[in-house]
Amino acid sequence: MTTDRADDRNVAVVTPWYPNPQQEWAGAFVQAMVEATAPGCDEVTVYHNEAWLMRQAPEEVEAAREAHRRLLPVALHDAPTVAGARLMRLPVPTVPDYTFAELAQQHASWLRESLGGEPIPARVVHAHVGLRGGWTALENARPDARVFVTEHASFIDKVLEQPDSRDMYEQVLDRCTGFFAVTDVLRDRLAETFPALAHKIELISNPISFEAPRPRPVTELRRWLYVGTLVERKGVGWLLEAFAECHAGDPELTLTIAGPGVLAGALAKRAAELHVDHVVTFTGEVAPDEATRLMREHDLLVHPARWETFGVSIIEAVAAGMPVLVTRCGGPERTLAGIEDAVGEMIDVEENSESIVAGYHRLRDRFPDGLDLAKGRRVLDERFGYRTVAQAHYRHWFSGPEAGEGAASGGEEA
Repeated sequence: MTTDRADDRNVAVVTPWYPNPQQEWAGAFVQAMVEATAPGCDEVTVYHNEAWLMRQAPEEVEAAREAHRRLLPVALHDAPTVAGARLMRLPVPTVPDYTFAELAQQHASWLRESLGGEPIPARVVHAHVGLRGGWTALENARPDARVFVTEHASFIDKVLEQPDSRDMYEQVLDRCTGFFAVTDVLRDRLAETFPALAHKIELISNPISFEAPRPRPVTELRRWLYVGTLVERKGVGWLLEAFAECHAGDPELTLTIAGPGVLAGALAKRAAELHVDHVVTFTGEVAPDEATRLMREHDLLVHPARWETFGVSIIEAVAAGMPVLVTRCGGPERTLAGIEDAVGEMIDVEENSESIVAGYHRLRDRFPDGLDLAKGRRVLDERFGYRTVAQAHYRHWFSGPEAGEGAASGGEEA
């Protein structure tokens, strides 16, 4: 059987997250994946299906959906995004208390609506997260499309706890052409849940840019930085307590906390109670390029998460020439395997600030001679750099019997 391969290198990306003016940080890892892979493709179109929560009374919901349906043709248009790709934003009206499977059904339905009932035109479709991305892509891909899914959700256990969502997830695994987890933590969790489909789950990490090193090397560990959401799971409360203790011994220490979250107000109040509010800066949410700038201007990234599937900001910090103090919380001990001492200090997850303080003192005592940040950057670039991750995707997207020999060789050369 012969197939038309003229569009083999056209790729669609389906995602529930992508940076936008209201949430510049949301989906930065998806944007990075587009930036890394688009140069090796003919065309890349990003379908950002963004949930818009409706708070109408139940009897008004259907009327609101009908109004949304009428306005949709006016609202839809594509715009340029990174690396020559195109971006189409699609609002998806949802209501509270949906399961993840019900959310996925809404995302799939509204994407079909936006496409006028036609399938996604690209022959390669890559989705982010299993249900709102993967299910949506599978339900809207053309019959001959190769559909791939990347899972990087730290809330995967919540998804799998819901019976309907777990069943839908199994269907996604079964139906997709290829399935990728960003760390072996996620891969092992999914393989344990779906043993009959474990063979389909491979590792491809989030891509990290190593193109912008800091202008001057770190010479002392006094300007602390945290980048991430302000939620309990990230351990940022313990970070603040630890900083206050360390600041008492070294008044020149400062801390910048960059990110949004429900704990912002409580953390600011606690900083005042600890008498460190004059040396603690809360930036709120920052865009990815602003986060990179902060990393190049600070001395130490402190990331005391309770659980992390990957930990993008940790790798970004090393890419920016910055040492790190991080917990062994799932992802970091794997992403930093073999270079832990070269790039900083790793500590166990403990529900206290003392472990962070002790880790900081150990790191300070062996800085700088006990570290090798240049080696760490080289190793991590080989593992997670744009070229490495892009080549891994090309091998899957454009290789195999369905794509033909020409596409396979093109993928290897891109």
